This record gives sequence, structure tokens and C-alpha cells, in this order.
Amino acid sequence: MQKHFIFIILSGLVISACTTTPVSNRSALILIPKSQEISLGIQSYNEILKREKESEDTQLNQIIRRVGQRIASVSDMPKLEWEIKLIESDQKNAFALPGGKIAIYTGILSVAKNEAGLATVMSHEIAHVIARHGAQRMTQQMLLQGAMIGAGLSMKNSTQKNIVLSALGVGVLYGFTLPFSRLHESEADQIGLIYMAKAGYDPNEAINFWQRFGQVKGGKGPPEWASTHPADATRIQGLRSYLSRAKYDYQNVKVKYGLGQSFRLPQSDQPKSLQPTPGVSVEALTP
Repeated sequence: MQKHFIFIILSGLVISACTTTPVSNRSALILIPKSQEISLGIQSYNEILKREKESEDTQLNQIIRRVGQRIASVSDMPKLEWEIKLIESDQKNAFALPGGKIAIYTGILSVAKNEAGLATVMSHEIAHVIARHGAQRMTQQMLLQGAMIGAGLSMKNSTQKNIVLSALGVGVLYGFTLPFSRLHESEADQIGLIYMAKAGYDPNEAINFWQRFGQVKGGKGPPEWASTHPADATRIQGLRSYLSRAKYDYQNVKVKYGLGQSFRLPQSDQPKSLQPTPGVSVEALTP
């Protein structure tokens, strides 16, 4: 009788912890309080920024913030305290952390080429935050370890810190966790495509961006089954399936920016062979 009672209680907790993701309408299990998720995201973000150099390019920073604000304002969390940093680095990379903390590396701008290409990247990152993918991964990590220690997760505790960082993309394991991450990547593509269209950016440029990104990679990177990210061909195929809805939203916005402003970058920042680099989060665009 006692075991039956415990089972009922646990079942009730799981059911109450299920949320519906905006746009995709997918059900997800989240056992991490939103306030704690945001706190962990901010702590992680601050730690990462200590090791990085922020870009001092005034014009690029203005564009980054402008595009980010337009997308965030049409997202499902417009009042979140969004913060976007431009990191000076050759890495063609970007990441998002819970609480609306975004980082874009200057290296990705040569592939983005214009505001709509940048919007492809930023809307994807913003979508990860909206879908609470970080909290979903932390929930998964706790379940895999068989310890529901959600209320006590802390970046100060070395063991728990590893759980948090792993959930945010460091030390991801092969097997069960990799398809889980690819699912989130595809979902962020779907949500992000809708957001960039609602923000007034031509969603067709998302296809062009990923084609350019694939060309820069030159076929390098791990096979899809061994990666946290879908193969470029898989990603583009998925985006094409979402394009009709995004075009409908785009046609109905009052202000359209199209491709927006093109980037004028130094010659040294033009596309070159991409070397795989370890991402600081599962949201990193680099394999």
C-alpha cells in the first residue's frame, strides 16, 4: 500500500512537471524551478565571459543588439532580461544559456553575411531559451543519475556543477543523450524560423545560411550519430518543412526588414576552413 501511494505521488509530480513547448507544441518534462534554472544560467554565463574577450566594434554591437531585441520582442518570453554579448573570436560559434544570456562569436558573422543570416543564428539560440532546453537536460541528467537533487543544484558544488555543465553541453555522453540533443537542435530550428519571420526577417535566408555554413565546414565534423547536432542536410530538410508556416507569418508582419544590413568585415574575417572547436553549450553551432 505504501509503495502504491509513493507511486501515485511521484506520478502526480511528473504530470505536473510536464510543460508544452511554444510553436512545436511538444510536451517536455522539467523538474527544475525556472528561478533556479535562470540563476544557474547567469552564473555559467558570467564564468564563461571571464574567459572571453568582448568585441569593441560599436557598429557590430549595435546590429547584434538590434536584431536580438527584435527577435526577443516577438518571442514567448519578451520580458525576460535578455543579454547579448559579441565575443571577439575566429570561432564560428554561438550559445545560449537559461535566463536569456546569449553570446555570438564574431567568426560566425562571415557566414551570416547579413542581418537575416544573423537572425537565423540568434533566433535559434533564443528558441533554446524559450523551450527551456537547459532545464530539460538538467532534468534528464538527474534522472540518469537516479538522484532528484534539483532543489539543491549549485555551481559551487563540484559534483552538481558537472551536472549543470554537462546539461549545458560539456561532456555530453554517446547513446541516449546525443539523440536528445539533436531533438532540441531541430526544435530550436523550428521555433527560431518562426521567430525570425515574425521579427521581419526573410525566413528563406535560414536555408541559405545553413548551406553557407556547410560549405565552410567542407564536410568536416563527426558523423550525425556521434554528434549533438543534426547533419547540415538533415537540418536544411527540416527547415524546408517548416518554411511554409514561417512564410505565412512573414507575409503578415507589418514591418519587413528582408535580409537587413549586410556586414562589412575585414578580409581576415572572411570564410575559411572551419576547425571543430569544443562548444561551451549544446547550443553551440560548431560541432
